[in-house]
Amino acid sequence: MSAFSDGPVIKGFGKTAPVPSHTVSENDVFKVAFDVASAANTGEVNRKFDSLARFINMHTATGVKKENLQLALVVHGKAPFDLLNNTAYQKKFETTNANVPLLNALLQNNVRVILCGQSAAAHGINSSELVEGVEVQLSAMTAHALLQQDGYTANPF
Repeated sequence: MSAFSDGPVIKGFGKTAPVPSHTVSENDVFKVAFDVASAANTGEVNRKFDSLARFINMHTATGVKKENLQLALVVHGKAPFDLLNNTAYQKKFETTNANVPLLNALLQNNVRVILCGQSAAAHGINSSELVEGVEVQLSAMTAHALLQQDGYTANPF
């Protein structure tokens, strides 16, 4: 793991390793939606959230302009609790939410974080309990359909 290090944009998350034989153009544009249905272990960072940070870091490290990364995180299933603000997470799990610093960094870098409204309702999550900036959509299916209409591809990992 010594080859892995912080990237130029999201510090402390999304560690990457250089691949010297691969180059991308600074003008390449990426519109990618990341689907997250699995929750992290209590008090840990969600690996799928970290994957999105890695995507940002590895592409900007190879020269892609940050403004050419248009990314979305669509959260549903058992993962919505990972979007809780620290007050709500502490109340439910008696510890702080390790995802909050990463989510704030993603949101500050223009990543859309979208919660499935159906999953929120199923888990009794109120929008006031979410990290500030998280959007609530009718459903994850709706979010993905709208993102695809806007040219986003789905990240399969």
